[in-house]
Amino acid sequence: MVQRFDVGPRLSEMAIHNGTVYLAGQVPEDADLDIEGQTRQVLAAIDALLARAGTDKTRLLMVQIFIADLADFDGLNRAWDAWVPAGHTPPRATVQAALARPGWRVEIVATAAL
Repeated sequence: MVQRFDVGPRLSEMAIHNGTVYLAGQVPEDADLDIEGQTRQVLAAIDALLARAGTDKTRLLMVQIFIADLADFDGLNRAWDAWVPAGHTPPRATVQAALARPGWRVEIVATAAL
C-alpha cells in the first residue's frame, strides 16, 4: 500500500511505502532570501513533512541537494550544519542544477525511514 500526501495533478509532496518516506523536492517559499535563508526554509519544510509522517531528520536515509550556483555551497553548508543532528548525518549529494524558477537557489529531496 502506498500512502500519498498533498496529492496534486503533477506530484504528491510525500509518499510512504513499506516503512520509507519519500519527499518531493522541497523549494523555498521566499525566493528573495539569500542561500542560507532559502535553505533554512526548505529544511523547515522537510521537518514539517517528516513530522506529519511520524518520523524526523534523525531517520534520514538519503538527501539530494540541487543548488543553482556553486558559489552558494558554503552558505548552504552553514544552514545545513546548523540543522543536521550530530551523529545522524545522512548520505548526501549536492549538485549544481538549473532550477525550475529563476529565484530559487536550492531544492532538496529527502528520503527517511519511519
